[in-house]
Amino acid sequence: MHYGPRSTTNFRTRCLIRAMLAILIPLAAAFAADNPPTLAIGAQAPEFKLPGVDGKAYTLADFASSKVLVIIFTAVHCPTAEVYEGRIDRLVAEYRNKGVGFVVIQPNSPKALRLDEMGYTDLGDSFEDMQERAAYRHFKYPFLYDGETQEISRKYGPTATPHVFVFDQNRKLRYQGRIDNNPREAYAKVPDAKNAIEAVLAGRPVAVEKTPSVGCSVKWAYKQALQDSEARDFEKELVKIELAGPEEMKKLRKNPTDKTLLVNFWATWCGPCTKEFPELLKIWHMYRKRPFDLVTVSINYPDEEKGVRKFLESQRASSRSLLFSSKDIYDEMAAFDPEWNAAAPYSMLIAPGGKVLYKVQGPIEVLKVRRLILASFPDDDYVGQNAYWNR
Repeated sequence: MHYGPRSTTNFRTRCLIRAMLAILIPLAAAFAADNPPTLAIGAQAPEFKLPGVDGKAYTLADFASSKVLVIIFTAVHCPTAEVYEGRIDRLVAEYRNKGVGFVVIQPNSPKALRLDEMGYTDLGDSFEDMQERAAYRHFKYPFLYDGETQEISRKYGPTATPHVFVFDQNRKLRYQGRIDNNPREAYAKVPDAKNAIEAVLAGRPVAVEKTPSVGCSVKWAYKQALQDSEARDFEKELVKIELAGPEEMKKLRKNPTDKTLLVNFWATWCGPCTKEFPELLKIWHMYRKRPFDLVTVSINYPDEEKGVRKFLESQRASSRSLLFSSKDIYDEMAAFDPEWNAAAPYSMLIAPGGKVLYKVQGPIEVLKVRRLILASFPDDDYVGQNAYWNR
């Protein structure tokens, strides 16, 4: 047998290919397992039993009398899902009395959602968040939670939120994909889901059975590793303290920046202050990639900086942190707001240019503040969000 240079090279190449396949095949299998296939056209609707935000449990049998069943997978946190909420409402209102049943399912695992994915939302994807959003936007359809096990979602295989599945009376899948052809409603000219519903109601073939669905990717449980990675990144961020006097307080109040500014006054000895601090940082992490800034101001004396720093480092507070620069703390407080009675915590939300959007003596109302922040943002990377939060 000849073992010349070519055969040696071929042998090494084959070994390398085998080694690569040994790595890639398990990875591909893992990806396939973690990203289930979408239900095929003609398939039977998988059975389900899921809790709804109204306190009831729903099953497929609960919709047995419907000529058509529409199942929509959507999320709470997703900006695409948010701008489609109104269109889903109108779809339900138009067809609920025409023999069409609607089920809306939230498939995301709350543990797989990073804070930097929440820049356009007030809430995450937990069951409690679903209940809050449903009450806030007055949802009039069954809104079901599958984020705990994702067992049902894996059977249907939504790829993004929102993703629509239209079934006929025999519960055979006739259409799956988008609601319409553009997330910007002004440009949405093809009502794909509505067309499918009309066809099934009329006993006609659905002209377009499958469409792509643009939106936020489904947060399958394996993506919790991304959330864990984000938390580790937070721990690496530096904590800095600046000393600030009355002039800086006046500047803060005027907010000459192009960002919405949340200013919070706190102290290490103030229990309500330290208790709400993690919520302030969560808001910072959610919105810091948008035109938003958080400034926390410690009303401790400057010679207490060591204790202030210790607390801030324990919180990994990488937002801007100020400490009064003198012992004339009342002068510094009055420079920011002469009407402030000096009790802490004290917070003010300020629009660019100085308009006060919100202020409170005591802990902030978290959801109210988040929604005011979102409503203050101009449309940037996602046109339509300003209108959503100001409706």
